[in-house]
Amino acid sequence: MKLRIGIDVGGTHTDAVILDENDSLVGAAKVDTTQDVTSGINGALQEVIEKSSIDRDTVTAVMFGTTHFTNAIVERKNLAHVGLLRIGKPATLGVKPMFSLPKDLREAIGNTWRIVSGGHEYDGREIWEFDEDSTRAVAQEFKKIGVESVAIASVFSPVNPSHEEKASAIFAEVMGHETPITLSHKIGSIGLLERENGAALNAALAKVAPYTIRSLEQAVERVGLTKAKTFLTQNDGTLMNVDYARKYPVRTMACGPTNSMRGAAFLTGVRDGIIIDIGGTTALVGAITHGFPRESSVAVEIGGVRTNFRMPDLLAASCGGGTVVKFVDSSVELGPESLGFRITRDSIAWGGDTLTTTDVAVGLGEAQVDDRNCKRERVTARFSVEMLNRAYEKIISTLEEFTDRMKTSAEPVPLVLVGGGGIIVPKKAYSNFRGASVVIRPEHFQFANAIGAAIAQVSGEVDKVYDLDKMTRAQAIESAKQSASNEAVSAGADPLSVEVVEVDEIPLSYLPGTATRIRAKAVGKLVY
Repeated sequence: MKLRIGIDVGGTHTDAVILDENDSLVGAAKVDTTQDVTSGINGALQEVIEKSSIDRDTVTAVMFGTTHFTNAIVERKNLAHVGLLRIGKPATLGVKPMFSLPKDLREAIGNTWRIVSGGHEYDGREIWEFDEDSTRAVAQEFKKIGVESVAIASVFSPVNPSHEEKASAIFAEVMGHETPITLSHKIGSIGLLERENGAALNAALAKVAPYTIRSLEQAVERVGLTKAKTFLTQNDGTLMNVDYARKYPVRTMACGPTNSMRGAAFLTGVRDGIIIDIGGTTALVGAITHGFPRESSVAVEIGGVRTNFRMPDLLAASCGGGTVVKFVDSSVELGPESLGFRITRDSIAWGGDTLTTTDVAVGLGEAQVDDRNCKRERVTARFSVEMLNRAYEKIISTLEEFTDRMKTSAEPVPLVLVGGGGIIVPKKAYSNFRGASVVIRPEHFQFANAIGAAIAQVSGEVDKVYDLDKMTRAQAIESAKQSASNEAVSAGADPLSVEVVEVDEIPLSYLPGTATRIRAKAVGKLVY
Protein backbone atom coordinates (compact mmCIF):
# COMPACT_ATOMS: atom_id res chain seq x y z
CA MET A 1 0.00 0.00 0.00
CA LYS A 2 1.23 3.49 -0.86
CA LEU A 3 1.08 6.15 1.85
CA ARG A 4 1.61 9.90 1.66
CA ILE A 5 2.27 12.50 4.32
CA GLY A 6 0.91 16.05 4.42
CA ILE A 7 2.57 18.71 6.57
CA ASP A 8 1.40 22.26 7.16
CA VAL A 9 3.27 24.90 9.14
CA GLY A 10 1.09 27.37 11.02
CA GLY A 11 1.97 30.29 13.26
CA THR A 12 1.24 28.25 16.40
CA HIS A 13 1.36 24.58 15.41
CA THR A 14 2.91 22.36 12.75
CA ASP A 15 0.57 19.53 11.74
CA ALA A 16 1.35 16.24 10.01
CA VAL A 17 -1.02 13.54 8.71
CA ILE A 18 -0.60 10.22 6.92
CA LEU A 19 -3.18 9.16 4.30
CA ASP A 20 -3.45 5.87 2.46
CA GLU A 21 -4.39 5.20 -1.18
CA ASN A 22 -8.09 5.51 -0.29
CA ASP A 23 -7.52 8.91 1.37
CA SER A 24 -8.22 7.41 4.80
CA LEU A 25 -6.41 8.92 7.78
CA VAL A 26 -3.71 6.59 9.11
CA GLY A 27 -2.15 8.92 11.66
CA ALA A 28 -1.90 12.55 12.76
CA ALA A 29 0.36 14.68 14.94
CA LYS A 30 0.41 18.29 16.11
CA VAL A 31 3.56 19.93 17.52
CA ASP A 32 4.55 23.50 18.34
CA THR A 33 5.91 25.55 15.45
CA THR A 34 9.52 26.47 16.15
CA GLN A 35 11.20 29.78 15.43
CA ASP A 36 13.41 28.21 12.75
CA VAL A 37 10.37 26.33 11.31
CA THR A 38 12.51 23.36 10.22
CA SER A 39 12.86 21.92 13.74
CA GLY A 40 9.09 21.87 14.10
CA ILE A 41 8.77 20.06 10.76
CA ASN A 42 11.32 17.46 11.89
CA GLY A 43 9.39 16.96 15.13
CA ALA A 44 6.03 16.58 13.37
CA LEU A 45 7.40 14.06 10.89
CA GLN A 46 9.06 12.00 13.61
CA GLU A 47 5.97 12.00 15.84
CA VAL A 48 3.42 11.08 13.16
CA ILE A 49 5.57 8.18 11.94
CA GLU A 50 6.20 6.82 15.43
CA LYS A 51 2.53 7.12 16.45
CA SER A 52 1.36 5.35 13.29
CA SER A 53 3.92 2.51 13.39
CA ILE A 54 4.06 2.41 9.60
CA ASP A 55 6.58 0.81 7.27
CA ARG A 56 8.63 3.81 6.13
CA ASP A 57 9.18 2.24 2.69
CA THR A 58 5.44 2.51 1.96
CA VAL A 59 5.55 6.33 2.09
CA THR A 60 5.93 7.51 -1.51
CA ALA A 61 5.23 11.25 -1.20
CA VAL A 62 5.54 14.04 1.36
CA MET A 63 3.67 17.30 0.71
CA PHE A 64 4.74 20.47 2.54
CA GLY A 65 2.81 23.65 3.12
CA THR A 66 5.55 25.95 4.43
CA THR A 67 5.93 29.54 5.64
CA HIS A 68 9.68 29.66 4.95
CA PHE A 69 9.38 31.88 1.88
CA THR A 70 6.72 34.17 3.31
CA ASN A 71 8.85 34.67 6.42
CA ALA A 72 11.91 35.54 4.32
CA ILE A 73 9.99 38.31 2.52
CA VAL A 74 8.27 39.66 5.63
CA GLU A 75 11.45 39.59 7.73
CA ARG A 76 13.69 40.77 4.82
CA LYS A 77 16.18 37.98 5.60
CA ASN A 78 18.64 36.17 3.32
CA LEU A 79 17.23 37.79 0.17
CA ALA A 80 19.23 37.84 -3.06
CA HIS A 81 20.56 40.96 -4.77
CA VAL A 82 18.04 41.33 -7.59
CA GLY A 83 18.66 42.97 -10.93
CA LEU A 84 15.33 43.94 -12.51
CA LEU A 85 15.05 44.56 -16.24
CA ARG A 86 11.88 46.16 -17.58
CA ILE A 87 11.34 45.89 -21.32
CA GLY A 88 9.12 48.88 -21.98
CA LYS A 89 10.84 51.94 -23.46
CA PRO A 90 9.45 54.37 -24.39
CA ALA A 91 5.95 53.44 -23.18
CA THR A 92 6.64 52.89 -19.46
CA LEU A 93 9.16 55.57 -18.49
CA GLY A 94 6.60 57.47 -16.41
CA VAL A 95 6.64 54.95 -13.54
CA LYS A 96 9.93 53.58 -12.21
CA PRO A 97 10.38 49.87 -11.44
CA MET A 98 10.23 48.93 -7.74
CA PHE A 99 8.74 52.34 -6.83
CA SER A 100 5.88 50.71 -4.90
CA LEU A 101 8.10 48.38 -2.86
CA PRO A 102 8.68 49.38 0.77
CA LYS A 103 11.99 51.19 1.20
CA ASP A 104 13.51 48.54 3.47
CA LEU A 105 12.67 45.80 0.95
CA ARG A 106 14.15 47.78 -1.94
CA GLU A 107 17.33 48.14 0.07
CA ALA A 108 17.32 44.45 1.05
CA ILE A 109 17.24 43.32 -2.60
CA GLY A 110 19.60 46.00 -3.95
CA ASN A 111 17.21 48.47 -5.68
CA THR A 112 18.92 47.70 -9.00
CA TRP A 113 16.86 48.17 -12.16
CA ARG A 114 17.11 49.25 -15.78
CA ILE A 115 14.64 49.84 -18.63
CA VAL A 116 15.27 48.96 -22.29
CA SER A 117 13.19 49.37 -25.43
CA GLY A 118 10.56 46.80 -26.35
CA GLY A 119 7.23 45.40 -25.21
CA HIS A 120 3.98 44.48 -26.93
CA GLU A 121 0.44 45.68 -27.41
CA TYR A 122 -2.53 43.78 -25.96
CA ASP A 123 -2.84 41.80 -29.20
CA GLY A 124 0.80 40.75 -29.38
CA ARG A 125 2.05 43.40 -31.80
CA GLU A 126 5.37 45.06 -30.89
CA ILE A 127 5.18 48.49 -29.31
CA TRP A 128 8.84 48.92 -30.04
CA GLU A 129 11.62 46.71 -31.32
CA PHE A 130 13.50 44.81 -28.61
CA ASP A 131 16.91 46.42 -27.91
CA GLU A 132 19.32 43.50 -27.74
CA ASP A 133 22.47 45.65 -27.50
CA SER A 134 21.21 47.61 -24.49
CA THR A 135 20.05 44.40 -22.85
CA ARG A 136 23.50 42.87 -23.25
CA ALA A 137 25.06 45.99 -21.72
CA VAL A 138 22.67 45.76 -18.75
CA ALA A 139 23.56 42.10 -18.28
CA GLN A 140 27.26 42.95 -18.22
CA GLU A 141 26.61 45.74 -15.72
CA PHE A 142 24.55 43.45 -13.46
CA LYS A 143 27.33 40.87 -13.52
CA LYS A 144 29.95 43.49 -12.64
CA ILE A 145 28.08 44.84 -9.61
CA GLY A 146 27.33 41.38 -8.19
CA VAL A 147 23.65 40.84 -9.00
CA GLU A 148 22.71 37.35 -7.76
CA SER A 149 19.29 36.91 -9.38
CA VAL A 150 17.54 38.50 -12.35
CA ALA A 151 13.87 39.44 -12.87
CA ILE A 152 12.65 40.36 -16.36
CA ALA A 153 9.29 42.02 -17.06
CA SER A 154 7.94 43.14 -20.43
CA VAL A 155 4.74 44.95 -21.35
CA PHE A 156 1.95 42.43 -22.10
CA SER A 157 4.34 39.49 -21.89
CA PRO A 158 1.51 37.09 -20.89
CA VAL A 159 0.21 37.72 -24.44
CA ASN A 160 3.58 37.59 -26.18
CA PRO A 161 6.59 36.49 -24.07
CA SER A 162 9.15 36.67 -26.89
CA HIS A 163 10.98 39.78 -25.61
CA GLU A 164 11.33 38.31 -22.11
CA GLU A 165 12.63 35.06 -23.58
CA LYS A 166 15.16 36.86 -25.78
CA ALA A 167 16.38 38.88 -22.80
CA SER A 168 16.64 35.73 -20.70
CA ALA A 169 18.88 34.08 -23.30
CA ILE A 170 21.18 37.13 -23.31
CA PHE A 171 21.44 37.23 -19.51
CA ALA A 172 22.16 33.49 -19.34
CA GLU A 173 24.92 33.91 -21.92
CA VAL A 174 26.53 36.88 -20.16
CA MET A 175 26.01 36.02 -16.48
CA GLY A 176 26.12 32.23 -16.75
CA HIS A 177 23.37 29.63 -17.05
CA GLU A 178 23.48 29.00 -13.29
CA THR A 179 22.18 32.53 -12.59
CA PRO A 180 18.51 32.36 -11.51
CA ILE A 181 16.29 34.24 -13.98
CA THR A 182 12.59 34.93 -13.36
CA LEU A 183 10.36 35.80 -16.30
CA SER A 184 7.29 37.77 -15.22
CA HIS A 185 4.86 36.01 -17.58
CA LYS A 186 5.50 32.82 -15.58
CA ILE A 187 4.53 34.55 -12.33
CA GLY A 188 1.66 37.01 -12.69
CA SER A 189 -1.13 38.08 -15.01
CA ILE A 190 -1.75 41.08 -17.25
CA GLY A 191 -0.95 44.16 -15.10
CA LEU A 192 2.70 45.18 -15.61
CA LEU A 193 3.54 46.75 -12.23
CA GLU A 194 2.06 43.98 -10.06
CA ARG A 195 3.54 41.30 -12.33
CA GLU A 196 6.91 43.05 -12.19
CA ASN A 197 6.72 43.14 -8.39
CA GLY A 198 5.90 39.44 -8.31
CA ALA A 199 8.89 38.63 -10.50
CA ALA A 200 11.15 40.70 -8.22
CA LEU A 201 9.89 38.85 -5.14
CA ASN A 202 10.46 35.50 -6.79
CA ALA A 203 13.97 36.53 -7.80
CA ALA A 204 14.65 37.74 -4.25
CA LEU A 205 14.03 34.20 -2.98
CA ALA A 206 16.76 32.72 -5.18
CA LYS A 207 19.04 32.08 -2.17
CA VAL A 208 16.31 30.99 0.23
CA ALA A 209 14.68 28.49 -2.14
CA PRO A 210 17.52 25.98 -2.67
CA TYR A 211 18.43 26.00 1.03
CA THR A 212 14.84 25.62 2.20
CA ILE A 213 13.93 22.88 -0.25
CA ARG A 214 17.09 20.99 0.61
CA SER A 215 16.19 21.31 4.32
CA LEU A 216 12.77 19.80 3.63
CA GLU A 217 14.31 16.96 1.64
CA GLN A 218 16.81 16.33 4.47
CA ALA A 219 13.96 16.22 6.99
CA VAL A 220 12.34 13.50 4.91
CA GLU A 221 15.63 11.59 4.65
CA ARG A 222 16.38 12.00 8.37
CA VAL A 223 13.29 10.01 9.39
CA GLY A 224 14.10 7.23 6.93
CA LEU A 225 11.62 7.98 4.13
CA THR A 226 14.07 6.98 1.44
CA LYS A 227 11.43 6.18 -1.21
CA ALA A 228 9.36 9.35 -0.78
CA LYS A 229 9.31 12.26 -3.23
CA THR A 230 8.98 15.80 -1.88
CA PHE A 231 6.35 18.32 -3.04
CA LEU A 232 5.27 21.81 -1.98
CA THR A 233 1.76 23.23 -1.95
CA GLN A 234 0.90 26.35 -3.94
CA ASN A 235 -1.39 29.18 -2.95
CA ASP A 236 -4.19 27.90 -5.20
CA GLY A 237 -4.55 24.61 -3.31
CA THR A 238 -2.46 22.47 -5.64
CA LEU A 239 1.05 20.99 -5.68
CA MET A 240 4.35 21.51 -7.43
CA ASN A 241 7.41 19.29 -7.47
CA VAL A 242 10.69 20.51 -5.98
CA ASP A 243 12.24 21.39 -9.34
CA TYR A 244 9.29 23.66 -10.15
CA ALA A 245 9.37 25.07 -6.60
CA ARG A 246 13.04 26.02 -6.93
CA LYS A 247 12.12 28.15 -9.96
CA TYR A 248 8.92 29.65 -8.54
CA PRO A 249 9.11 29.68 -4.71
CA VAL A 250 6.85 32.74 -4.56
CA ARG A 251 3.90 30.51 -5.55
CA THR A 252 3.89 29.06 -2.02
CA MET A 253 2.71 32.37 -0.49
CA ALA A 254 -0.49 31.95 1.57
CA CYS A 255 -0.59 28.20 0.98
CA GLY A 256 -1.56 27.49 4.62
CA PRO A 257 -5.11 28.92 4.53
CA THR A 258 -5.60 27.37 1.10
CA ASN A 259 -4.62 23.94 2.43
CA SER A 260 -7.18 24.31 5.22
CA MET A 261 -9.92 25.18 2.73
CA ARG A 262 -9.09 22.23 0.50
CA GLY A 263 -8.96 19.96 3.56
CA ALA A 264 -12.32 21.25 4.75
CA ALA A 265 -13.89 20.56 1.36
CA PHE A 266 -12.42 17.05 1.35
CA LEU A 267 -13.51 16.19 4.90
CA THR A 268 -17.11 17.34 4.41
CA GLY A 269 -17.79 16.88 0.70
CA VAL A 270 -18.90 20.53 0.52
CA ARG A 271 -17.98 21.88 -2.92
CA ASP A 272 -19.45 25.38 -2.62
CA GLY A 273 -19.67 27.29 0.63
CA ILE A 274 -17.81 29.25 3.30
CA ILE A 275 -14.82 27.93 5.26
CA ILE A 276 -13.71 29.38 8.59
CA ASP A 277 -10.23 28.26 9.64
CA ILE A 278 -9.80 29.20 13.30
CA GLY A 279 -6.18 29.10 14.34
CA GLY A 280 -4.43 30.36 17.45
CA THR A 281 -4.22 33.99 16.36
CA THR A 282 -6.89 34.65 13.72
CA ALA A 283 -9.95 33.19 12.05
CA LEU A 284 -9.48 33.13 8.28
CA VAL A 285 -12.73 33.25 6.33
CA GLY A 286 -12.81 32.17 2.68
CA ALA A 287 -15.10 30.73 0.03
CA ILE A 288 -14.76 27.56 -2.01
CA THR A 289 -16.23 26.99 -5.46
CA HIS A 290 -16.08 23.57 -7.06
CA GLY A 291 -13.94 22.40 -4.14
CA PHE A 292 -11.17 24.99 -4.69
CA PRO A 293 -10.63 28.36 -2.97
CA ARG A 294 -12.22 31.33 -4.68
CA GLU A 295 -9.42 33.54 -5.97
CA SER A 296 -9.12 37.18 -5.05
CA SER A 297 -10.23 39.55 -7.80
CA VAL A 298 -8.07 42.40 -6.50
CA ALA A 299 -4.33 42.86 -6.14
CA VAL A 300 -2.89 41.19 -3.05
CA GLU A 301 -0.14 42.58 -0.84
CA ILE A 302 2.66 40.32 0.40
CA GLY A 303 5.14 41.83 2.82
CA GLY A 304 3.93 45.28 1.74
CA VAL A 305 4.29 44.48 -1.98
CA ARG A 306 1.33 44.77 -4.34
CA THR A 307 1.15 41.70 -6.62
CA ASN A 308 -1.33 39.94 -8.92
CA PHE A 309 -0.65 36.33 -7.93
CA ARG A 310 -3.45 33.78 -7.95
CA MET A 311 -4.22 34.20 -4.24
CA PRO A 312 -7.27 32.99 -2.30
CA ASP A 313 -9.92 35.53 -1.39
CA LEU A 314 -9.60 35.72 2.40
CA LEU A 315 -10.71 37.85 5.31
CA ALA A 316 -8.82 37.68 8.61
CA ALA A 317 -10.79 38.20 11.81
CA SER A 318 -9.10 38.77 15.16
CA CYS A 319 -10.90 35.77 16.59
CA GLY A 320 -8.50 32.86 17.06
CA GLY A 321 -8.34 30.37 19.88
CA GLY A 322 -5.74 32.46 21.70
CA THR A 323 -7.26 35.89 20.98
CA VAL A 324 -7.34 38.13 24.05
CA VAL A 325 -10.82 39.12 25.31
CA LYS A 326 -11.23 42.52 27.00
CA PHE A 327 -14.23 44.08 28.75
CA VAL A 328 -14.25 47.83 28.07
CA ASP A 329 -17.08 49.65 29.84
CA SER A 330 -20.24 47.98 28.49
CA SER A 331 -18.65 46.43 25.41
CA VAL A 332 -16.45 43.45 24.63
CA GLU A 333 -13.31 43.69 22.47
CA LEU A 334 -11.50 40.83 20.74
CA GLY A 335 -7.77 41.20 20.12
CA PRO A 336 -5.89 42.20 18.15
CA GLU A 337 -3.51 40.65 20.68
CA SER A 338 -3.26 36.87 20.86
CA LEU A 339 -1.40 34.56 23.21
CA GLY A 340 -0.68 32.11 20.38
CA PHE A 341 1.43 29.21 21.65
CA ARG A 342 1.61 30.94 25.08
CA ILE A 343 -2.03 30.08 25.75
CA THR A 344 -1.06 27.05 27.88
CA ARG A 345 0.97 29.35 30.13
CA ASP A 346 -0.76 32.72 30.28
CA SER A 347 -4.50 32.12 29.81
CA ILE A 348 -6.93 31.95 32.72
CA ALA A 349 -7.86 28.26 32.38
CA TRP A 350 -4.18 27.29 32.58
CA GLY A 351 -3.49 29.45 35.62
CA GLY A 352 -2.45 32.69 33.91
CA ASP A 353 -3.94 36.18 34.00
CA THR A 354 -5.20 36.75 30.44
CA LEU A 355 -8.73 35.92 29.29
CA THR A 356 -8.92 34.34 25.83
CA THR A 357 -11.69 33.11 23.55
CA THR A 358 -10.80 29.54 24.55
CA ASP A 359 -11.27 30.46 28.21
CA VAL A 360 -14.75 31.75 27.34
CA ALA A 361 -15.76 28.45 25.73
CA VAL A 362 -14.24 26.40 28.55
CA GLY A 363 -15.77 28.63 31.25
CA LEU A 364 -19.26 28.24 29.76
CA GLY A 365 -18.81 24.47 29.65
CA GLU A 366 -19.15 24.48 25.87
CA ALA A 367 -15.66 23.10 25.19
CA GLN A 368 -13.37 20.58 26.78
CA VAL A 369 -9.62 20.62 26.30
CA ASP A 370 -7.67 17.38 26.56
CA ASP A 371 -5.15 18.80 29.01
CA ARG A 372 -5.33 18.18 32.74
CA ASN A 373 -3.76 21.57 33.41
CA CYS A 374 -6.76 23.31 31.79
CA LYS A 375 -9.39 23.86 34.51
CA ARG A 376 -12.82 25.40 34.03
CA GLU A 377 -13.13 26.51 37.65
CA ARG A 378 -10.28 28.98 37.22
CA VAL A 379 -12.40 30.85 34.69
CA THR A 380 -15.70 30.71 36.58
CA ALA A 381 -13.98 31.91 39.76
CA ARG A 382 -12.99 35.18 38.08
CA PHE A 383 -15.78 35.83 35.57
CA SER A 384 -19.54 35.62 35.90
CA VAL A 385 -21.72 33.66 33.50
CA GLU A 386 -23.19 36.96 32.32
CA MET A 387 -19.75 38.29 31.36
CA LEU A 388 -18.78 35.06 29.62
CA ASN A 389 -22.05 35.06 27.67
CA ARG A 390 -21.38 38.62 26.49
CA ALA A 391 -17.96 37.53 25.27
CA TYR A 392 -19.47 34.47 23.60
CA GLU A 393 -22.02 36.61 21.76
CA LYS A 394 -19.22 38.90 20.55
CA ILE A 395 -17.27 35.91 19.19
CA ILE A 396 -20.28 34.58 17.27
CA SER A 397 -21.37 37.99 15.94
CA THR A 398 -17.82 38.69 14.71
CA LEU A 399 -17.66 35.43 12.77
CA GLU A 400 -21.19 35.99 11.41
CA GLU A 401 -20.17 39.44 10.18
CA PHE A 402 -17.09 38.14 8.37
CA THR A 403 -19.11 35.28 6.86
CA ASP A 404 -21.61 37.77 5.51
CA ARG A 405 -18.82 39.88 4.01
CA MET A 406 -17.38 36.85 2.20
CA LYS A 407 -20.69 35.74 0.66
CA THR A 408 -21.72 36.92 -2.79
CA SER A 409 -25.48 36.70 -2.15
CA ALA A 410 -27.90 36.86 0.75
CA GLU A 411 -28.82 33.19 0.40
CA PRO A 412 -27.70 30.90 3.25
CA VAL A 413 -24.75 28.65 2.32
CA PRO A 414 -22.99 25.69 3.99
CA LEU A 415 -20.39 26.74 6.55
CA VAL A 416 -17.46 24.53 7.57
CA LEU A 417 -15.43 25.11 10.74
CA VAL A 418 -11.86 23.80 10.85
CA GLY A 419 -8.66 24.60 12.68
CA GLY A 420 -7.53 23.84 16.22
CA GLY A 421 -9.29 26.94 17.55
CA GLY A 422 -12.68 25.76 16.25
CA ILE A 423 -13.76 24.86 19.79
CA ILE A 424 -14.55 28.53 20.45
CA VAL A 425 -17.73 28.09 18.39
CA PRO A 426 -19.89 25.68 20.44
CA LYS A 427 -22.44 23.34 18.90
CA LYS A 428 -25.31 25.34 20.35
CA ALA A 429 -24.41 28.14 17.90
CA TYR A 430 -24.69 25.91 14.83
CA SER A 431 -28.48 25.91 14.45
CA ASN A 432 -28.91 29.70 14.39
CA PHE A 433 -25.62 30.89 12.89
CA ARG A 434 -26.66 33.84 10.73
CA GLY A 435 -26.04 33.36 6.99
CA ALA A 436 -25.38 29.62 7.18
CA SER A 437 -27.73 26.93 5.87
CA VAL A 438 -25.80 24.35 7.89
CA VAL A 439 -22.71 24.47 10.10
CA ILE A 440 -20.33 21.51 9.97
CA ARG A 441 -17.27 20.80 12.08
CA PRO A 442 -15.95 17.53 10.62
CA GLU A 443 -13.99 14.79 12.29
CA HIS A 444 -10.26 15.59 12.21
CA PHE A 445 -11.13 19.29 11.82
CA GLN A 446 -7.94 20.27 13.65
CA PHE A 447 -5.81 18.66 10.93
CA ALA A 448 -7.64 20.08 7.89
CA ASN A 449 -4.59 22.07 6.79
CA ALA A 450 -2.25 19.06 6.66
CA ILE A 451 -4.97 16.93 5.05
CA GLY A 452 -5.42 19.63 2.40
CA ALA A 453 -1.71 19.36 1.62
CA ALA A 454 -1.85 15.57 1.43
CA ILE A 455 -4.79 15.41 -0.99
CA ALA A 456 -3.66 18.26 -3.24
CA GLN A 457 -3.58 17.89 -7.00
CA VAL A 458 -1.33 19.65 -9.50
CA SER A 459 -2.49 22.68 -11.45
CA GLY A 460 -1.62 25.02 -14.28
CA GLU A 461 -3.12 28.39 -15.11
CA VAL A 462 -3.05 30.85 -17.99
CA ASP A 463 -4.27 34.46 -18.14
CA LYS A 464 -3.98 36.04 -21.60
CA VAL A 465 -5.57 38.60 -23.87
CA TYR A 466 -6.65 37.25 -27.28
CA ASP A 467 -7.45 39.26 -30.41
CA LEU A 468 -10.64 37.81 -31.88
CA ASP A 469 -9.90 39.53 -35.18
CA LYS A 470 -7.15 36.95 -35.65
CA MET A 471 -8.94 33.86 -34.34
CA THR A 472 -12.39 32.70 -33.39
CA ARG A 473 -13.64 32.77 -29.82
CA ALA A 474 -13.64 28.96 -29.74
CA GLN A 475 -10.00 28.88 -30.90
CA ALA A 476 -8.99 31.39 -28.21
CA ILE A 477 -10.68 29.37 -25.47
CA GLU A 478 -9.12 26.14 -26.74
CA SER A 479 -5.69 27.80 -26.82
CA ALA A 480 -6.09 28.94 -23.21
CA LYS A 481 -7.19 25.48 -22.10
CA GLN A 482 -4.22 23.85 -23.82
CA SER A 483 -1.77 26.33 -22.28
CA ALA A 484 -3.19 25.70 -18.80
CA SER A 485 -2.95 21.93 -19.32
CA ASN A 486 0.67 22.25 -20.44
CA GLU A 487 1.45 24.27 -17.31
CA ALA A 488 -0.09 21.56 -15.12
CA VAL A 489 2.04 18.88 -16.76
CA SER A 490 5.15 21.03 -16.28
CA ALA A 491 4.34 21.27 -12.57
CA GLY A 492 4.20 17.47 -12.20
CA ALA A 493 0.70 16.35 -13.23
CA ASP A 494 -0.04 13.08 -15.01
CA PRO A 495 -0.86 14.18 -18.59
CA LEU A 496 -3.63 11.57 -18.88
CA SER A 497 -5.44 12.89 -15.78
CA VAL A 498 -5.37 16.62 -16.55
CA GLU A 499 -8.74 18.32 -16.90
CA VAL A 500 -9.74 21.98 -17.25
CA VAL A 501 -11.79 23.00 -14.20
CA GLU A 502 -12.24 26.72 -14.77
CA VAL A 503 -12.53 29.08 -17.75
CA ASP A 504 -13.31 32.78 -17.36
CA GLU A 505 -13.79 35.15 -20.31
CA ILE A 506 -13.68 38.92 -19.81
CA PRO A 507 -14.33 41.12 -22.90
CA LEU A 508 -12.03 44.18 -22.83
CA SER A 509 -14.23 46.95 -24.19
CA TYR A 510 -11.68 49.67 -23.42
CA LEU A 511 -9.20 48.24 -25.95
CA PRO A 512 -9.56 48.66 -29.73
CA GLY A 513 -10.83 45.78 -31.83
CA THR A 514 -12.39 42.69 -30.31
CA ALA A 515 -9.99 41.84 -27.51
CA THR A 516 -10.99 39.40 -24.79
CA ARG A 517 -9.17 38.22 -21.69
CA ILE A 518 -9.35 34.49 -20.95
CA ARG A 519 -8.26 32.77 -17.75
CA ALA A 520 -8.13 28.99 -17.66
CA LYS A 521 -7.13 26.57 -14.92
CA ALA A 522 -6.36 22.87 -15.28
CA VAL A 523 -5.68 20.25 -12.59
CA GLY A 524 -4.41 16.70 -12.68
CA LYS A 525 -3.27 13.86 -10.46
CA LEU A 526 0.20 14.01 -9.01
CA VAL A 527 2.85 11.78 -10.53
CA TYR A 528 4.83 10.14 -7.71
